[in-house]
Amino acid sequence: MEKSYVSLSVAIEALQAEGYTEDFNLCDAGIENKSKKKIHKATELDVVKFYRFEGMSNPDDNTILYVIETSTGEKGLLVDAYGMYAGNVPKDLIEKLRLT
Repeated sequence: MEKSYVSLSVAIEALQAEGYTEDFNLCDAGIENKSKKKIHKATELDVVKFYRFEGMSNPDDNTILYVIETSTGEKGLLVDAYGMYAGNVPKDLIEKLRLT
């Protein structure tokens, strides 16, 4: 894994080439892998790395890319805006994703 990437799309492409191919999404119960119809709770995943991307022209374009591995061996990416904590995300998952 590279320490930094010039853009979100470059990061996604490089990380997918490294085997992080699953597409994770936040949901009320945790993180969902839609292709496998599986929801992971915070205790079932590790955030391996994260990358922040800031929009050049608009501060609302801020995004975080999480590199995630699950206890069942799934490796994938979660892309979310900085404001993800505003939704119905479980507290333990918020703590897991709160990286500084």
